[in-house]
Amino acid sequence: MSRRRQPGPAGLVLAPGASAGPDQPALVAIDAAVSGAGLAVERVEFPYRAAGRRRPDAAPVLMATVRRAAEELAGRIGVSTARIALGGRSMGGRMASMAAAEGLAAAALVLVSYPLHPPGRPDRLRVDHFAALDLPCLFVSGTRDAFGAPVELEREVASIPGPVTLSFLDGGDHSLRRRDAELATLVRDWLLGLPG
Repeated sequence: MSRRRQPGPAGLVLAPGASAGPDQPALVAIDAAVSGAGLAVERVEFPYRAAGRRRPDAAPVLMATVRRAAEELAGRIGVSTARIALGGRSMGGRMASMAAAEGLAAAALVLVSYPLHPPGRPDRLRVDHFAALDLPCLFVSGTRDAFGAPVELEREVASIPGPVTLSFLDGGDHSLRRRDAELATLVRDWLLGLPG
């Protein structure tokens, strides 16, 4: 008798970058690919965007928004947040990773164009929480991302205790413009390959 495969993540919460909302094209593409594979998806709108402001809320507010979205999605589909993957693009992914580092149980992290440091400021790394990420992490970045070169990302993710997958899209910059289909397939396939 063959052993049944344990289920992987049941859902995915996706948060947008600082200058975008939940309809950011990359998030829409990932949503379509992942939901088409049977996972529930929730795209987040941060409070400052909903209020029509341009300046992002403080990190605790952004992390609380990710936490609430994960709890609501988990409740809607009848699982714990430990079956929900968290992630997003740029700032949204960073906030998802910080929420996980602060104790939000999650199945995995999907970090698209992670903003390792501000452009031209490699001394201002945003990695203090990496050592608390004891869960599977997928980083997808362009090879020409001004927020973190491949060699920088490879060096910094070494402090993450969970299993890390790095995927670099050749020639892509921080926006990964016109790479949505490729990105969405990559994220879907990685999530479907995770153990339960």
